[in-house]
Amino acid sequence: MSARRAGLRTRLIWRLQALLWHAVMGLFALLPMEVASALGGRAMRLIGPLLPAHRTALINARLCFPELDEAGVQALAMAAWDNLGRLGGEFPHLRELRPYDPDGRVTVRGLEHLHAIRDSGKPAVIVTGHFANWEVMAAAICLGGVRARVSYRHANNPYIDAHITRLRHAYGVPDLSAKGETGAREMLLALQRGQTVTFLNDQHFTLGVEAPFFGHMLKTAPGPARLARRFGVPILPVSVTRKPHARFVVTFHPPFYADSHPDKRTAIANTVARINAFLEAQVRAHPQDWFWVHRRWPKALYRKRSMSSDKADSGLT
Repeated sequence: MSARRAGLRTRLIWRLQALLWHAVMGLFALLPMEVASALGGRAMRLIGPLLPAHRTALINARLCFPELDEAGVQALAMAAWDNLGRLGGEFPHLRELRPYDPDGRVTVRGLEHLHAIRDSGKPAVIVTGHFANWEVMAAAICLGGVRARVSYRHANNPYIDAHITRLRHAYGVPDLSAKGETGAREMLLALQRGQTVTFLNDQHFTLGVEAPFFGHMLKTAPGPARLARRFGVPILPVSVTRKPHARFVVTFHPPFYADSHPDKRTAIANTVARINAFLEAQVRAHPQDWFWVHRRWPKALYRKRSMSSDKADSGLT
């Protein structure tokens, strides 16, 4: 909802939230980046477990890694909060995390795959997920010589969203499209004009196709698969991992093409499954970096798991 269409009470709440946001970001901006990153991580390790999303993280961890004991599940959820807090602390310092700068904070691997796209003169569909500091990944794409439009989910608060957008533009990500009908059209037109498009494709999409993810068939956005098939362009997977002291490794993986099955639905489903397999492999390799607080599974499953957890905690059977 835009600020103009919102009621007075909603706008007031948004303004207060934005004031708090700017105060926190201002504090982080005054600190050296590594200190801000560590402080953000420590703060979210304290605050995160108090939030409703903590239960979501625990359920997600149990669904993905049923072999983990309870201590392992709790540790993974805490690592996720730590990563999110660090991302927040790093946000005002994005210019210090510019890929390809000589300070070495961001190492880029597999750059030959991105440059092959650049040198071909044709666009690609880039797919990734919410790993580590995904802002670093977007900058590595846009500053790597490929003109790219990046899809993102806008913040619920339009005042905060506007500030985040300004930071992203200043960081080196010029073309952004918010998820939704308008954003989808922008991504389609961009690809038609020869511009590479980038999707974070690891979240639940109600109207998506069923595709395997950690042994479960989950609704997954088919947009990247459909676009790649329609335009005959490669799909380029990319990931980012967090290293100590606010350092990162961005990796461009070997590209692949959409499935060639003559049946369109089958081809899209097979391609979505391959994208999910890439995302799952990254989560398994670096579970502490993933966005565990998102409800990736159906809502009914979370309700069922939450009820079971409540019964166990109260000693009921």
